[in-house]
Amino acid sequence: MAEIKKRWYVVRAVGGKEKKVRESMLMEIKRQNIEHLIGDVLVPTEKVYQIRNGKKVSKEKNFFPGYILIEASLQGEVIHIIKSVPDVMGFMSGTKGGDPMPLRVNEVNRILGKVDEMSEQEEEMNVPYVVGETIKVIDGPFNGFTGVIEDINEEKKKLEVMVKIFGRKTPLELNYMQVEKE
Repeated sequence: MAEIKKRWYVVRAVGGKEKKVRESMLMEIKRQNIEHLIGDVLVPTEKVYQIRNGKKVSKEKNFFPGYILIEASLQGEVIHIIKSVPDVMGFMSGTKGGDPMPLRVNEVNRILGKVDEMSEQEEEMNVPYVVGETIKVIDGPFNGFTGVIEDINEEKKKLEVMVKIFGRKTPLELNYMQVEKE
């Protein structure tokens, strides 16, 4: 049997329910026995790091809220089956009420590349602080203080920040996760 040509499409879903919609979609695809027409169903996410109660916490965040990517061959009832999944609002199309528009190959590669990049550079945080910049401390005993960056250690991801405490300038060593741009 010949290989079925699949293309990537964007499905709009109710924001905040993307993962649930993906699960429902996969169950419906299996139930309708159309797995051979569907390649992959993705909710593009990225890892975001925050400090909560002094601990580094990673959280997954959608980088296309309200959208799901689906690799499919839209033949037969596939469009109808996907649209009938609860919380699915429809396919992205070029015109209002038009046929689903497949993504261009370079768009798919860029999106999928971004997903792969995110998983590979999980720990890599590129926070472009500059000396002389004013920042706010968001974690630790000096939470709420503002200060000026005196020095940056990219390797250790630490900043030397000059903070005014009781009217006197005091140097603090803080990591990137303990501060935010003012």
